Amino acid sequence: MEYRNSKRHIWLPLIVAVTLVCGIFLGRTLPRRGVPGAVPSGLSFGMSPEMANDKLNQVLSRIYNHYVDEPQMDSIQEQVIPMILESLDPHSAYIPAENFAQVFEPLEGQFDGIGVTFNMMTDTVRVINVILGGPSAKAGIQNGDRIITIGDSLVAGKGINQEDIVKMLRGPRGTLVNLDIERIGLSELLPVTVERGIIPMKSVDAGFMVTPETGYIKLSLFSRHSHTEIVRIVEEMQARGMKNLILDLRGNSGGLLDQAIYIANEFLPKDALIVYTEGRASRRREQRANGKGRLLDIEPVILIDEGSASASEIVAGALQDNDRGTIIGRRSFGKGLVQEQMEFGDGSAMRLSIARYYTPVGRSIQKPYDEGNEAYHQDILNRIEHSELFTADSIRFADSLAFTTPAGKVVYGGGGIMPDIFVPVDTLADNRYAVQVINRNILFRYTMAYADQHRLELNAIATLTELDAYFGRDEALLADFVRNASSQGVSLRAGDLEASRNLLIAYLKAYIGRNTPLEGNAFYYYLLPIDNTYIRTEEYLREKAGQRIEMGQAEE
Repeated sequence: MEYRNSKRHIWLPLIVAVTLVCGIFLGRTLPRRGVPGAVPSGLSFGMSPEMANDKLNQVLSRIYNHYVDEPQMDSIQEQVIPMILESLDPHSAYIPAENFAQVFEPLEGQFDGIGVTFNMMTDTVRVINVILGGPSAKAGIQNGDRIITIGDSLVAGKGINQEDIVKMLRGPRGTLVNLDIERIGLSELLPVTVERGIIPMKSVDAGFMVTPETGYIKLSLFSRHSHTEIVRIVEEMQARGMKNLILDLRGNSGGLLDQAIYIANEFLPKDALIVYTEGRASRRREQRANGKGRLLDIEPVILIDEGSASASEIVAGALQDNDRGTIIGRRSFGKGLVQEQMEFGDGSAMRLSIARYYTPVGRSIQKPYDEGNEAYHQDILNRIEHSELFTADSIRFADSLAFTTPAGKVVYGGGGIMPDIFVPVDTLADNRYAVQVINRNILFRYTMAYADQHRLELNAIATLTELDAYFGRDEALLADFVRNASSQGVSLRAGDLEASRNLLIAYLKAYIGRNTPLEGNAFYYYLLPIDNTYIRTEEYLREKAGQRIEMGQAEE
């Protein structure tokens, strides 16, 4: 008896809460009569006639009319609405009012703040880059400055986490924030007042020519201005003779659907289907290319991996199904549910999945989620366990999920986009020395200290060619780093340097380069040559170029 009572005490409040919230959610605006807080029995709360007499409605009516106390509705709603939505699928969600701005800032592509990128290193706020033309640049803050106080608060050496520092620096545009800055070469703190303003958030991490004919763009998120950013970079590259474009969507978890459509449209001929959506209560809606794209004559390569989701998969699927370009990398995440957003008066919102995305040939992008949300989000662990990240042979597709593109290429549905060319994941597992210096943050700390010591020279670098010339001999930089690592307890063993030389030099230059005005361009410029997916992409483009030359000669 005690066991049954204890279970009743556990489940009854939850059942009551769920039914109450369902009633509030569907019919909170209906008039109340009679007993204070009561709703007359028989009301359907906006339900269909079929639902009007079900148990849920009867329970709601009974509770509203007879429950002993007035329920604390606000508290119950905040606890139970997320549970209801999470029970539907992995992407339906409730967004509390206090989290709303934080969730949507990256997608909107701007926020109000002071305009710096910073890093919390050794308990100090160190400015990595000052956004050109932003409030901090106008106030005279420089790369490498350390922020000691924000307003009246000392932040150096206080163990304040990065998220709290962000909150202290951000604020409504037009408001002032007083900072005390420590700058190399000055013996005293430098007081600076910054007027907060609109800060654009870049979704393009890098965009530059990797060869005289090939451009590279790294897109981290599909935000409000992603298409505009890409168009600007593409036009600059085309003016320099670009014939191929590598669009790197690895790790890009998605964002705004319209941006994915705009970007795919740049590559596709008029009336080519980009994507369509369809759901139980949502009719089929198609998105087609307008034929005005700037990249119709460019050879595209799209890089994807297990972190590429949603909008990334729409772009990759649209090009693959229309036989445009080549997809290289590993199978994408498989997020293909369409969310509709409903905002509430208190500033909170609900995202409800109402349809699925389908690629042009009819593949559903969404992977199964019938085993529950936890299993769904642990899918990446299953892929590792089954060696999917290391060999394409471990991936199996059902024949019933096979589709054919107009050119006759067989592609598969069932979740995610399988690349045309599979490339296994990079691994440092066999490189003891590199693993230690990277995982223990020794390499990162060294590059930050190096950037501080050479701040004036690094701030003056304007091109990748200048940066290459600045680094000069690789061995001098590597030898200095090895001495630094040894002083921190990581010494070389026989064969270590030979095995890790190229990797370490690339990482050292990439992290130091990120501390110059070139930022992401320098970072990827040095890392791509040791990136096996990029290496395979270069090989593929050389093969394609060779085929074009041979075909041209044969025709002659």
